[in-house]
Amino acid sequence: MALTCEDRAAVTELIAMHGHLCDSGELDRLDEVFTTDVVYDLTDFGRDPLEGVAAIAAAGRALGARNPVGHHVTNVVLTELADGRVRARSKGIGIDADGTCASVVYEDGVVRVGREWRIDHRKILLRRFPLGEGETVIGGSDPRPPA
Repeated sequence: MALTCEDRAAVTELIAMHGHLCDSGELDRLDEVFTTDVVYDLTDFGRDPLEGVAAIAAAGRALGARNPVGHHVTNVVLTELADGRVRARSKGIGIDADGTCASVVYEDGVVRVGREWRIDHRKILLRRFPLGEGETVIGGSDPRPPA
């Protein structure tokens, strides 16, 4: 089944909703973005992956005032997989209360749950070097288009 324009819009909005819910403190609504058994991979931050929506919400609450005041998502690229899943790659910019910021890459697995889309796996990669130096390509294939 081909990914429709409506599906693309819904998945892109789903990815954007994460930042809105986190920034407004509505962590009890994260099930609107993630499957209940989501794997939220924070290994690039030196942390073990979180499993489940409740674990993500608890981690956000534990960070308290150390959470970014703004999560901004951009550059969303969607790839439909043969099994009907979607691989999403996007950029994230986190703004801290002191005005400092950091850049990440979100690698998401997105699945259809009933008539809705949900993220069932998210790996967050810190951006540490310009021009991709020192980065590992995720999933064994280079996400960049051929030159």
